[in-house]
Amino acid sequence: MSRFPLILLLALLLAACTAEIVTPLPPVPTVTAVAESAAPIEVFFSDPQAPDARKYRGGPDEMLAQAIREAEFSVDAALYDLNLWSIRDALITAQRAGVRVRIVAETDNLDEAEFQDLLAAGIEIVDDRRDGLMHNKFVVIDGMDVWTGSMNFTTAGAYRNDNNLIHIRSRQLGENYTTEFEEMFVQKMFGDDVIANTPNPVFTLDGTQIETYFSPDDGAAEAIIAALRDAEESIYFLAFSFTADPIADALLERAAAGVTVAGVFERRQYESNTGGEFDRLAGAGLDVRLDGNEYSMHHKVFIIDGETVITGSYNFSRSAEERNDENLLIIHDPAVAARYLDEFDRVFGEAQP
Repeated sequence: MSRFPLILLLALLLAACTAEIVTPLPPVPTVTAVAESAAPIEVFFSDPQAPDARKYRGGPDEMLAQAIREAEFSVDAALYDLNLWSIRDALITAQRAGVRVRIVAETDNLDEAEFQDLLAAGIEIVDDRRDGLMHNKFVVIDGMDVWTGSMNFTTAGAYRNDNNLIHIRSRQLGENYTTEFEEMFVQKMFGDDVIANTPNPVFTLDGTQIETYFSPDDGAAEAIIAALRDAEESIYFLAFSFTADPIADALLERAAAGVTVAGVFERRQYESNTGGEFDRLAGAGLDVRLDGNEYSMHHKVFIIDGETVITGSYNFSRSAEERNDENLLIIHDPAVAARYLDEFDRVFGEAQP
């Protein structure tokens, strides 16, 4: 056989072998297969006074958008609202890279242009279609990177209002939030049509105890009250909406026992809502103030004894407890508490005495 036919035969065989090689997308990993990060908790705050805030640049959304773009397998996002281009673009970029992207949204906000852009890009969105709110604002990346807090993924949420965004890298927390997400996305279960099935309600991450609650199924108000009643030295809070009598009762009890209690209420909510707790707490002599942000003080935070932080989407209200889909974390970590105390000091200092 001449060299030319032999070379041709080898080339044909090689082409045939190459044609059979298929590189499928990697499957979404089980969260138990991924190692923990050396720095598993990060906290970010919006800064309405930052030089670039009016340009909608440099906010907490940029860290989250980068994390979404770097996703390898999956992004699950429960979004009350969305009009941030950074998050929209990151979700579309991830989907185009072969990452599985799934969205749960609040029906009332689904007509936002950014949600419509996601639908046009082929990303599936499930909305709650009910009177109560799908009020969550969380993202789970690759089954173990959880981003949550008070910040809506909007220009106001990231750049005008006072908000917090916390990132926790944990396979156990990822399992908790993925379970809650799939109740909504897969089972179409919202509001009180849910079951209490959080896999890891209390766990320890690098020595930090973390408690997870979803509303209305996990008894978040009861957990908040129990944590407040354990306070021995101080309770500081930032409250967008605070109309829950039992939580106010717990604050008054601890104040009567000698615990320092101080907080900031959102001014517009105080002026427009009925049943708010500001006057009651102020009348009892507690140092409570109305916020000084020209837009909104949107935090939902308690800081207890400089060691424990309560945060999430959960407003201190009956609707959050009984009707809305919400999430709440109780984090027992002095370092995390110190970050939130710094934010409390800033907001408290700008508030009206």
